[in-house]
Amino acid sequence: MKYLSLIAAGVVLVLSACSQPKEVNIYSARHYETDQALYSDFTEETGIKVNLIEGGSDELIERIKSEGVNSPADILVTVDAGRIWRAEEAGILGSIDSDILNERIPSSLRHPDGLWYGISKRVRAIVVNPANVANPESLTYEDLATEEWMGRVCIRSSNNIYNQSLMASIIESNGVEAAEAWATGIVNNMAREPQGGDRDQIRAVAAGVCDAAIVNHYYLAMMLTGDEENQEIAKSVQLVFPNQSEAGRGAHVNISVAGVLKDAPNRENAIKFMEYLTNETSQRYLTVDNNEYPVNDDAGWNPILQGFGSFKADEMNVSALGKNNPEAIRIMDRAGWK
Repeated sequence: MKYLSLIAAGVVLVLSACSQPKEVNIYSARHYETDQALYSDFTEETGIKVNLIEGGSDELIERIKSEGVNSPADILVTVDAGRIWRAEEAGILGSIDSDILNERIPSSLRHPDGLWYGISKRVRAIVVNPANVANPESLTYEDLATEEWMGRVCIRSSNNIYNQSLMASIIESNGVEAAEAWATGIVNNMAREPQGGDRDQIRAVAAGVCDAAIVNHYYLAMMLTGDEENQEIAKSVQLVFPNQSEAGRGAHVNISVAGVLKDAPNRENAIKFMEYLTNETSQRYLTVDNNEYPVNDDAGWNPILQGFGSFKADEMNVSALGKNNPEAIRIMDRAGWK
């Protein structure tokens, strides 16, 4: 009887395991058509169904918090290290340890304790009017805050997470005092009050409103592949990767990022999906059509990015961007950055 009971218990366990749904539930703040193809291919390859909930980053974080331990969410996908830091602070992420992820993703682009991993890269670069800027290749972020650039800079508002993360990187590299001086210099040098998105800054440079603007590289790439008007505007400006000297720290890099939730009901499937995101094929889905850079160096760049040329990237761990976010906001407020 004892052996029969053990056999029966084993059968129950097997049946229970078989009855577990082969699925993974993704809460995503990325909204790209290419991501849909990625999910379909993952299901075809693994048999694991992808259930997708889309929304804004803060909205999804609040939803997961309110759902608590009963949340169906397995993975949170968002953009910008500053936003994933909010999830980290909310205590909703769980640490994972994957040899595959650790091998494919540089240490600077993943959380030191495995709470999240970068899945694509974006560079906050400088766009200039080449007719009005001498030796643009030597530009640094710091240059734009000097008196030489008085009235010549366009940039988005301080409530933009991309600018907050750039500010956070300057805090990490140069210290709080120097970062505050930089923010004050940028405000003094603005050609106009902050308005619009990154493409609006590019258009302002092309129109002669300002000589330089700080933008994410892929906005210019999208304009270069857009309609005739946008292509003409994009071709009239030049993309510059800042801080490229031998002693320079390199261009500021941010990420699209994914993390497994602490209470993920399909944890193993979630880890499989995270690993899938970083293979060469998946990296092409994530980066080629969206004009982002891959985190896996074995994946290639699309022709537009190749046209921008190679560059040195800042190798600070992007977790610093979240850690320094509150201080970055305070500095920008004190500088009068609207």
